[in-house]
Amino acid sequence: MDKTRKILVALDLTEMDDHLIRYASFLAEKFAPEKVYFVHNIKKYEISDLFKDQLKDLNLEQLISEELDDKVSELFTADVPSQVLISEDPYTESLMNYIVQKYSINLVIVGNKSKTKGTGVISDKLIRLLKCDILSIPEQAQTKLDQIWGGTDFSKETVRVFERAELLRKKTSAHVTAVHIYSVPVQFTPYLDKEEMVPKIEKHTREKFDKFLKRYRLGNLDTKIIRGRDSSVAERLALESEKAGVDLLIVGDIGGNVFSSLLVGSVTDELFDRTLKTPLWVAK
Repeated sequence: MDKTRKILVALDLTEMDDHLIRYASFLAEKFAPEKVYFVHNIKKYEISDLFKDQLKDLNLEQLISEELDDKVSELFTADVPSQVLISEDPYTESLMNYIVQKYSINLVIVGNKSKTKGTGVISDKLIRLLKCDILSIPEQAQTKLDQIWGGTDFSKETVRVFERAELLRKKTSAHVTAVHIYSVPVQFTPYLDKEEMVPKIEKHTREKFDKFLKRYRLGNLDTKIIRGRDSSVAERLALESEKAGVDLLIVGDIGGNVFSSLLVGSVTDELFDRTLKTPLWVAK
């Protein structure tokens, strides 16, 4: 199934909006979705008590709608229908979930901000609440898709990662690499030499990689095996993808593999808590 038929972009009236609108335009040019929705939630309750006199004669919703309409008209250049939606709800996550269901959204695009500039609209609750894919865009993300990494722990749940990667490859001719992070089991290190264990673990991992690709008929994907060392899987994925100049990192929302001690759900949560330099696509 095409996971880009209907796209929702979450805006918050910050500088991040410009980046998100431009990136949404880039994706829309590639995928030609049916429609792109730009959504902003006005949390009027946060300011109404302090500025009730100033606000009483203002139609805040109309003013913001006009501002965002102008910005979308300027920056969203794709020849795809779009619509700006403005709402007033104390719970952004619930509002987003309602819109996703009402408009049958396939992909939600949110901003990944520097921690010094705020946390953006994304939260752990939103990741769990939405039933569609989520794409988190950092401020410095470039509008290109030449190199894509898909994270896997060899579970069937992570097959969807490569279904999304294949869709993107067909649309953009991007180069796709399947990536696995392994760690040396700490419970054995007091009794076995860690460096002697590494070659055996890597050999075992390559065999599991081959079986995984053949079992799920994923074709001749390039593979990359990375040792976790002392960092977490999420930290290693973030650092290595940045070092390699990857344009998009795709992970699953759930998964599990006993040998690698990798739970993709926890990896995804940690990745969203980080200030990333690589766009992150969560395949639901």
